[in-house]
Amino acid sequence: MVKQIFGLIGLLIFLSTQAVADVVASIDKNPVIVNESFILTITADDDIDSNALDTQPLLNNFVVGRTSVSSQTSMVNFKTTRLTKWTTLLIAKKEGKYTIPSFTLDGQSTQPISLTVIKASDSTAKTQQDIFITNDISSKEIFVQQQITLTVKLHFSSELKRGNLTEPSLAGANIAQIGKDKENETIINGRRYRVIERTYAISPQQSGSFIIKSPLFSGEIIEPSARRGNFLSFAETKPVSVVGEEIAITVKPIPSDYQGVWLPSELLALHQEWQPAPSTFKVGEPITRVITLTAAGLSKEQLPAIDMKMPKGLKVYPDQAELHSGVNNNRLVSQKVRNFAIVASKAGEYLLPEIIIPWWNTQTNRMEQAIIPEQRITIAPNEDAAELPTPPQQNTNAVTTEPETPNTPQPGHIIIEKTPWLQWLFLGLWIITCIAWWFSAKRKPTTKQGKNSDNTHNNSDRYLALVAACKQHNSSKVMSLIVPWYNQISTKRCSTLPDVCQYINNPSFDQAIATLQQASYGTSPSAWQGDQLLVLLSQINKELSGSNKQPKRSLSLNP
Repeated sequence: MVKQIFGLIGLLIFLSTQAVADVVASIDKNPVIVNESFILTITADDDIDSNALDTQPLLNNFVVGRTSVSSQTSMVNFKTTRLTKWTTLLIAKKEGKYTIPSFTLDGQSTQPISLTVIKASDSTAKTQQDIFITNDISSKEIFVQQQITLTVKLHFSSELKRGNLTEPSLAGANIAQIGKDKENETIINGRRYRVIERTYAISPQQSGSFIIKSPLFSGEIIEPSARRGNFLSFAETKPVSVVGEEIAITVKPIPSDYQGVWLPSELLALHQEWQPAPSTFKVGEPITRVITLTAAGLSKEQLPAIDMKMPKGLKVYPDQAELHSGVNNNRLVSQKVRNFAIVASKAGEYLLPEIIIPWWNTQTNRMEQAIIPEQRITIAPNEDAAELPTPPQQNTNAVTTEPETPNTPQPGHIIIEKTPWLQWLFLGLWIITCIAWWFSAKRKPTTKQGKNSDNTHNNSDRYLALVAACKQHNSSKVMSLIVPWYNQISTKRCSTLPDVCQYINNPSFDQAIATLQQASYGTSPSAWQGDQLLVLLSQINKELSGSNKQPKRSLSLNP
């Protein structure tokens, strides 16, 4: 008898350990709205492995969000109760009637659930929605690389505890948020909603038909509860997810007859500004011309280069372009500003060519041009900078603004014909001078140093100072010493750097001086390195000292 009783108790214990209480599936609302989340909850009255639930069958009709698992164990009157609960966030993709399938957990199955999905425009949905997303796009038919704006508005009537809003997505497109988030309130169907508004700029890089996928919001809202009046109670939260409707767009290719850099824009304009005023231009003084390109619906990276051609007699030193962008009426407006320092070497009237930038007007669907018309400017003589001497038999009544032909002599250049007998004459005089100097040095050793000092200091002091300034990379000091140095070693007299460049007539020297002036005249001064100019100065000083100074010294020392 005792053995039978113990056997029965053991059987009951065995059966209790093998049996699992009912497994129940439920949803928090029915019907549900397209693109709005609802919660599927599955509860088992036992301690079950958290990985036992497989949500793979739900992917056919729903967007499956995160799944959270919780376990609870309680004991009342020595009776132990265990509970395992799975909570899964689902979003219906399309309207219609669906069935949430049965789930089997540890041998027990849930009952299928019939579900109705309705549109957001349905009258029932309008009174049911706690949170939803609306999208507003500026255009659905655009050109490749044309910028459109997508305005996303998140509406929520419940108290939001936390949340995250993803970006929209479009294959082969550049997407960036413009501006900051905006917050406001609105009333829809008698219900108050808080609204968070965010604007994106989208630029498709390929032509064809595409789908813009709306941003997805995931977060938690605080559920109203009757127990919240008790100060010891805790606020209950509910996970939510919502996604806006997808948007179909058509992207057209670049028109076949378009020429130039492709710039699709609602508005594109060129503007210029002179510093100082156009009536005060003088020879040798830098003039700043500021060119500004403004475009709506283009990023600053899309703006083309701004270049400017100059007629002869004017040299231009461009600065690095400045790029800006901002938002105006939910449109991205970009701007490129470039400063050009212009220096004139001769007085006269100059014709500046027009500046043209072609672009495609997306409002009228035709090609247009942004133009700064050609402009004549007058350069007045500068009292502090003398004009270049006029070569014989040259017409100085007009200044040519167009490039000259290769056969025409360059204005301001002096052509010197050299003959062999003149070279031999100078060579003979130089030899006689050397012999005379040698005899003079032997007779009067004490006066050698004095004579050397007088001539060397006059000829080399300024050159040595110029060399030192180059080694110190002192651009302003170099600019102040070049003209005195050249006047010391040359029979010609110059007043400005352009004069020196024209007489030396060395392209490498011209380029080095242009770099030097760029560092000093530009609106954004930059560091200057004098190594290249130092090498050129050494060569030119050696050449000019040999051809000009030596004959004069031989005449003064000739006995």
